[in-house]
Amino acid sequence: MTSASDSAPGSPLPQNLFALEVQYRERVWGGQRLLAHTPPIGEAWIAYGQSVVSAGAARGRTLDELLGGALAGLDAAALLGSAVAAQGTHFPLLVKLLDAADWLSVQVHPNDEQARRMVGERELGKTEAWHFLEAAPGAEILAGVTEGTSREKLARAIRGGTVLEVSERWRVAAGDTAFIPAGTLHALGPGLLLYEVQEASDTTYRVYDWDRPASAGRALHLEESVAVTDPALHGDLRRSGLTGGQGVLTSCPYFVLEGRTLDSAGEEATTGGQSFQIVTVIEGEVELECGSERPTLTKFQTALVAGGAGAYRLRAAGKAARVLRSSVPVT
Repeated sequence: MTSASDSAPGSPLPQNLFALEVQYRERVWGGQRLLAHTPPIGEAWIAYGQSVVSAGAARGRTLDELLGGALAGLDAAALLGSAVAAQGTHFPLLVKLLDAADWLSVQVHPNDEQARRMVGERELGKTEAWHFLEAAPGAEILAGVTEGTSREKLARAIRGGTVLEVSERWRVAAGDTAFIPAGTLHALGPGLLLYEVQEASDTTYRVYDWDRPASAGRALHLEESVAVTDPALHGDLRRSGLTGGQGVLTSCPYFVLEGRTLDSAGEEATTGGQSFQIVTVIEGEVELECGSERPTLTKFQTALVAGGAGAYRLRAAGKAARVLRSSVPVT
């Protein structure tokens, strides 16, 4: 990671581009593709409130600290964007990379109202989306329940440990994108490497854990799962043949996920002053430019573009590169 300067000449912000450190999480279902490690790494948390800035004037600070005024000249509106800050001064998204070498638990997440009622008044629900970077032949996900499954039948299956009998299976391939709204029964299968964007919540209710040994950190939450699972929800799977990995891959009131392919000429982009943008390289190397700030990101590295940055530029540092970009939709 390199940065030519800490700030852009003439810019009202002390920093516009925030390269973020990766934070790895060990998981029983994880693999070795994110980081060769024992025990296995399942998740790389690449952008959220506790992400640490790795370069520039804000180096060593978390995004939450910056939102709290840790850097003079940078307030919540400048970092988040005016439209996002008007909705609240918390960091609203969590972005991860996941390496699934085994099945994740069959699980479900509450919506915002359920999270406030069941977890705490300041809690968020968890609507999420997955973009598959690699998929082994025959790789599957679970998303939703089979047609005709009533709420009563689903509740019996959850409580009785037979939820796989009513779960809907989908074959997925690299380049596909799945949208999983809160309340959808779901699970990721083995052989998948993916990018996940979601509301800033990690509230998860486990329905079934593939008969792995029970532990304090992997308890089942059967009654909570019965309360929040909606049998009418199946998510939405957009095939790579439809999107080509370009443009808007999925969107909802919480986030927009875009894919871009870049060459050495690059392209202009802007935050419009409204929402921050999270840029993650998934192939090649990419140089970002905003004023005199020019950080270079390598594969799986991430930078946050401040909402108040306005215009910036992305270009491939080599022949070609691909990025994923997440932001909050604004009107």
